[in-house]
Amino acid sequence: MLLFALGFLLVILQPSTGQFPRVCANMQSLLSKECCPPWDGDGSPCGELSSRGSCQNILLSQAPLGPQFPFSGVDDREDWPSVFYNRTCRCEGNFMGINCGECKFGFSGLNCTERQVRTRRNIFQLTTSEKNKFLAYLNLAKNVPSQEYVIATGTYTQMNNGSNPMFTDISVYDLFVWMHYYAARDTLLGGSNVWRDIDFAHEAPGFLPWHRAFLLMWERQIQKLTGDENFTIPYWDWRDAEDCGVCNDEYMGGRHPTNPTLLSPASIFSSWQVICTRPEEYNSQQTLCSATDEGPIRRNPGNHDKSRTPRLPSSADVEFCLTLTQYESGTMDKKANFSFRNTLEG
Repeated sequence: MLLFALGFLLVILQPSTGQFPRVCANMQSLLSKECCPPWDGDGSPCGELSSRGSCQNILLSQAPLGPQFPFSGVDDREDWPSVFYNRTCRCEGNFMGINCGECKFGFSGLNCTERQVRTRRNIFQLTTSEKNKFLAYLNLAKNVPSQEYVIATGTYTQMNNGSNPMFTDISVYDLFVWMHYYAARDTLLGGSNVWRDIDFAHEAPGFLPWHRAFLLMWERQIQKLTGDENFTIPYWDWRDAEDCGVCNDEYMGGRHPTNPTLLSPASIFSSWQVICTRPEEYNSQQTLCSATDEGPIRRNPGNHDKSRTPRLPSSADVEFCLTLTQYESGTMDKKANFSFRNTLEG
């Protein structure tokens, strides 16, 4: 797979931007279908008194739906977030966020006018202190509940169309695990029926912009949690690598000495619990992942299905992908052979 974000090495799961602001996760907001929180700076919804934004009807795409999803009105993710909220903050200028209280990515300052460039670095080029700080940030995020967001533990129908809110707390790190799961999960059709041939974040044109926004949001939450405004996610340059160069206790955890599917007890990640790893169980119960612990991280690099992924990509693979000038083609799904997006996605 040509796109491999370092963050996903830690959560061996089948993890939409499906965030639910804590301030709007209540019966009043769900029944009114409005999520326009006040900005602390002036106390007005969306910071309207300070010209930061205003509460507006959401804008939905008018493009026709593709043939991959032959349903309408059965999945909460359709025309997101209209099932839950159809009025949200529409921010002006470089402001963004649930109440227009933040700056768009790449901007800072009181009025969000100062351009800010941050650089993501090769993880092997970090100093020991920088690497240790990165690992400490991850561990902190895994163990601190998100103050801004909660997750849904039921569908809108199961919430009785908003009159019975079903939300729960989640850690800053696991929020993003859950969001990835929520975007990729199967559609629950009722009874024992599910629609598996759907994914709102993969195998389609939105793959790249969805994951770029996902990682930017994850960086932003780590920055806010730690107060380190310059934090960026390091990357692992896996081109031509013969094995998992970060799978050791100095970085993302080595192998357990007696069980190769577990992480070494010397790694801080050996104490982590995974979530959202049992899609068939959720499907059979017609429920959503509730973010309860489901066991330790399991990883066994080198013993994967080599018929599907024979090796890590080479430099030549990457260069070939970069020669493809058509972003998307044909069916605009995983069968869109030799489009840039489909080849990059693997």
